[in-house]
Amino acid sequence: MVTVQVQNLINFVADVFAHADSSPEEARRIATYLTTANLTGHDSHGVIRVPVYIRWKKMGSIVPDQTVEVVVDTPSLAVVDGKFGYGQTVTPQAVKIGIEKCKKSGLAAVALRNAGHIGRVGDWAEMAATEGLVSVHFVNAAGSVLVAPYGGVERRLSTAPYCVGIPRDGQGPIVLDFATSIVAEGKVLVASRGGKKLPKGALIDLDGTLSEDPAVLYGPHQPEGPRDHGQGKGAIRAFGEHKGSGLALICELLGGALTGTGATGPNRRFANGMFAVYVDPKVLDPGNFFDGEISRYVTYFKDTKPAADVDAVLIPGEPEARMRADRTKNGVPLPDDTWAAIVNTAREVGVSEVSIQRATA
Repeated sequence: MVTVQVQNLINFVADVFAHADSSPEEARRIATYLTTANLTGHDSHGVIRVPVYIRWKKMGSIVPDQTVEVVVDTPSLAVVDGKFGYGQTVTPQAVKIGIEKCKKSGLAAVALRNAGHIGRVGDWAEMAATEGLVSVHFVNAAGSVLVAPYGGVERRLSTAPYCVGIPRDGQGPIVLDFATSIVAEGKVLVASRGGKKLPKGALIDLDGTLSEDPAVLYGPHQPEGPRDHGQGKGAIRAFGEHKGSGLALICELLGGALTGTGATGPNRRFANGMFAVYVDPKVLDPGNFFDGEISRYVTYFKDTKPAADVDAVLIPGEPEARMRADRTKNGVPLPDDTWAAIVNTAREVGVSEVSIQRATA
């Protein structure tokens, strides 16, 4: 493992994107969001994505420094086209539109289409929660056919994330953020690069055999080489049997079909779609019942006897907050294979050896 201090990691990753035609502002923004994903323990959406993003940029699948186009604009509704910009650039623009509309109307919905990989969806729920707003997010990935629906062995779904953010008075928000597959594709990527192993039976091969081997998804691959899920024959499994599979279908239809991104399918250009609903509790609940009831119920929820080998019952967002505190203090651990792939990418785009050495100094 290589451990990189937070600011060093942000600076280094920003240098990579600055050498790949992003403005200094965009480069630092991407680096900050990717590093934040690592800080919260979501390594699958962190800096391990650097080689993938740069490959997509070279292919023309992602376009640096895009400004969104508002296609539909009403007092409470917007359709926003990200024009295949980096998700870390176009998604906050779309979320800001949703926040502004919600604060004026009490309720708003924003359909974001054609965004590059939007990263950890919890970032956008946290952005809304910081403004005191509840938000619900349905996300899909057009062109990313990775997941087998319940009862099937062939890929038909993206990992189709679902996320809800709820602000709390004087405390961090409650953020529920998960892929509707047993694992996100990024977790398979992490496992393939020497990181945390996959849960038992997370993948399924064409013959119906359950597996934890990333080669099922990626096919044969070299430790520091690229990962191409088009080379594998198997699929990730939907979580929760018919329930997760059904929720994934809804994310495809709302995040994909409704936004105009398109539900996933073969031979589509990669893009994330996100349908998000924003609610202002102060408008919905003028008597301010909500804050007190959240506090009461969270206490009641957590105040249960823990199961064997469990220290405490946690709510969504608590594991991330604990991990963020630890990694902010002690640095971000990265498997050797992951770090080597990032360094190789940095060299490819012209980052100096001095900058590479400085990252781990």
